[in-house]
Amino acid sequence: MVSAIFPAAGQGKRMNAGINKVLLDLAGEPVLVRTLKTFSRVEAIAELIVVVAADEVVPVQEKLAGFAGLKPFKVVAGGSERQYSILNGLRQVSEAADVVLVHDAARPLVTVETIEAVIKTAREKGGAIAAVPAKNTIKVVGQDNLVVATPARSTLWEVQTPQGFRKDILWQANEQALADDFLGTDDASLVERIGVQVAVVPSDYRNIKVTTPEDMLIAEAFLQCDVSAQMSAMTTAADQARQQWLKEAAK
Repeated sequence: MVSAIFPAAGQGKRMNAGINKVLLDLAGEPVLVRTLKTFSRVEAIAELIVVVAADEVVPVQEKLAGFAGLKPFKVVAGGSERQYSILNGLRQVSEAADVVLVHDAARPLVTVETIEAVIKTAREKGGAIAAVPAKNTIKVVGQDNLVVATPARSTLWEVQTPQGFRKDILWQANEQALADDFLGTDDASLVERIGVQVAVVPSDYRNIKVTTPEDMLIAEAFLQCDVSAQMSAMTTAADQARQQWLKEAAK
């Protein structure tokens, strides 16, 4: 079985909303609920573990209880750093789980296809991350704001979530990081430190992290495009059915 951990304990200062950004409404539903509903549609996933600030555990638990369509979930308190929040979530993972996913709660546009691909690759390779090829030229810049190097863009990928790992590997990576007092920028960086190669799973550019008010506008635009496409498909199907009926009636 697969367990999924959702870090959501950040203060979201860049959103300037006054509340946890994952509780903000996105086209009629909280960002967090949209994220959890997508993961709940993945057959292999058996449990959802949401990690929030200590004073948000009860309110978030009560809020999620009001939504249908979610797989069994737990809401637990996070730590002082994202990495420690993941570790708190990992401690709640079922013993039966063989793969653990970590996904930013603020990425509500992830697809089922991406999630399933990460799970499959994590089982095969031990570790997998969703990512997209970098579009822009990236510069390595020194403290004096002078360019140090320009890596070949063909080798650069923008890393997203979900990131998935065999449970024993993720445990070992977190324990080693804790022992070394090491803070990584993502979960894969911890796994890389213990010598496990992490595979890249191509994702899509819509899988954005909602961090600023501008990100909310972009996410809403993507969702509106989805609705428009669905309406167009339904209209086309209705027209085809009507034409078929007219043909049959004319016989």
